[in-house]
Amino acid sequence: MKSLRSLRHLAAFAAVAASAVLSAPFARAAEPIKVGEFACLTGKDATFGQSQHKGILLALEELNAAGGVLGRKIELIAEDNQSKSGESATVAKKLLSRDKVVALLGEVTSGRTLEVAPLAQAAKIPLIASGATNPAVTQRGDYVFRVCFIDDFQGTVMAKFALNDLKAKKVATLVSVSSAYSVGLAKFFKETFVAGGGTVVAEQKFSEGDKDFKAQLTAIKASGAEAVFVPGYYQEAALVARQARSLGINVPLFGGDGWESEQLLKIGGEALNGTYYSTHFTPENKEPEVVTFVKKFKARWNNETPDAYAALGYDSLYILVDSIKRAGTTEGAKLRAAIAATKNFSGASGVTTLDKDRNASKPATIIAVKDGKLQFHKTVAP
Repeated sequence: MKSLRSLRHLAAFAAVAASAVLSAPFARAAEPIKVGEFACLTGKDATFGQSQHKGILLALEELNAAGGVLGRKIELIAEDNQSKSGESATVAKKLLSRDKVVALLGEVTSGRTLEVAPLAQAAKIPLIASGATNPAVTQRGDYVFRVCFIDDFQGTVMAKFALNDLKAKKVATLVSVSSAYSVGLAKFFKETFVAGGGTVVAEQKFSEGDKDFKAQLTAIKASGAEAVFVPGYYQEAALVARQARSLGINVPLFGGDGWESEQLLKIGGEALNGTYYSTHFTPENKEPEVVTFVKKFKARWNNETPDAYAALGYDSLYILVDSIKRAGTTEGAKLRAAIAATKNFSGASGVTTLDKDRNASKPATIIAVKDGKLQFHKTVAP
């Protein structure tokens, strides 16, 4: 994907010659509505950002083809944070101060969204996070929203899954201490698992970017764990699976939505058989909105099957535009109020209703890896 520091996707406007004769007020009315996106389009988490971006672009093209909103086309200004800590804040400052966007979309990861949330709040410009599940994200202020479920729900779902589906009473955890997402998800998992009668027999740690987990896995093997919870991102999860199997750890491994990536199976291979993870979406869902979205996404992106972050990105722009319509303006306070009032919005990732804390209440989908393929396992309602 040709993603550099900045990608600009401009809507079609009237011919330059015609625009030259327009009066100043009329010309202003025709100016596009600028929306900012920050995403990890390159770097170690690039599949997250690229999926979000493709979903947003599909929505953008559909909306502009239908005339845009409030009689104006939408201009997307997308910035690449390169999967680097600190870079999201840098690009967000540009989007807010120089580009004057009316809203921000992104990010998939909680840590990078947490960099931007205080900036959006201070500027009083709404931020709609696509896949950032850490509860702290929306706690940064009333201009911060998300279209995904949060980690206390996801952690609870996976704890009950371990107890009831895996029949595991003794579980080990392997947590990335440098990831707000991983630490938070592990916390909520442990609370529910222990309350349900389970025991966490080993708690091992690593840092983002680590590639050797053999020492931690050796300790986990010695603990007698009946399953291993790995609430990390897909790169580490896949490597953990390979190294666990090489050490003779053949119990189920399971994780959260950070596993969601087309690269998971490419990196982990057969070692991932017998693993599970929770996520926001499955293309196997037969709801009409999902079937339509999958068909349109494949047609637009060379038969590529959309993942959860493509669906969440797609919905984030549609929810923003729906809110702009209801507000009748892009003015910050009125737009914020309209987004907060979002209820029963039916989209690619399900029905979105934002609660009083600006979080989406949505079901979780559990995916199983069997015979080298991702398979829908079950849906768990909030």
